[in-house]
Amino acid sequence: MDTNAPAGTSKVTSRSTVRGCEPLRYSLVRPRATSMRWQSEVRRIGQGLWGAAVVLVAACSADRASTNGSTGAADSAAAPASVAENTPEGTDGAASSSAGGARRVQRVVFLGTSLTAGLGLDPEKAYPALLQAKADSAGYAVRIVNAGLSGETSAGALRRAGWVLDQPAAMVVLEVGANDGLRGVDPDSTYANLVKLVAAVRAGQPGVSLALVQMEAPTNLGRSYTTRFHTAYERAARETGIPLWPFLLDGVAGDATLNQADGIHPNVVGSQRVAETVWRSLGPALAALQAAPSGMPSGTPPATP
Repeated sequence: MDTNAPAGTSKVTSRSTVRGCEPLRYSLVRPRATSMRWQSEVRRIGQGLWGAAVVLVAACSADRASTNGSTGAADSAAAPASVAENTPEGTDGAASSSAGGARRVQRVVFLGTSLTAGLGLDPEKAYPALLQAKADSAGYAVRIVNAGLSGETSAGALRRAGWVLDQPAAMVVLEVGANDGLRGVDPDSTYANLVKLVAAVRAGQPGVSLALVQMEAPTNLGRSYTTRFHTAYERAARETGIPLWPFLLDGVAGDATLNQADGIHPNVVGSQRVAETVWRSLGPALAALQAAPSGMPSGTPPATP
């Protein structure tokens, strides 16, 4: 698996992140019962929240504190980690075509947390790699880039976006904010960072196609907080005009059989479930990208009627 990171940076793989520091363990008493209470609350508040006792993501210590207002929460390190390319060697990052007129190979970047990086899994078992296999099987000429970083908050993603997107991309999928919810960051700060992040991506990649993945907060933070956190994503998607994809851990969060021992990160089977969830949105999006006129820039979506 090749990378396009500058020399000296470490790979974003399970092996590198596991060596760094122990993930935060988010312990709940009787998680099965908590999960059922979660589902009951979801039906009452009508927010479409999915049944999960814990959402989310281990946070490693970082060099500087998050700027999103959370007290004592460590953010991702200032130095970027490498970006894993789930494609064969010998192809460049931009959309390209052969002399014989083959379809363009378009870069699809997943900017996210350790859920995207695949903490605790072999790189080929992380959901972006599984999505690459699905795209290949479907005949899509795309190159999926795993730009997940363990412990990253929405503020950290905003700072890192420029480096991650230093090469042309046709599409950017944002799996951002999981650690915000784990740390109890003000949902208004998360919302503001999401809006700024979309603007930053668009400024650096004019015409790029974007999507935002819904994330949820742990239920023990209270109904008011979890509702505000959920709606922060709806507000950001509406404000920026980008599609909001379903909760990344739908059907996985809170299920001990689908998660690693930390109860947070999906295991191999859970990662497959995550890939299936994301593919239901990514598949049609790739079809639209591949249908774009051949003369159109790589990051420009097809015109709508």
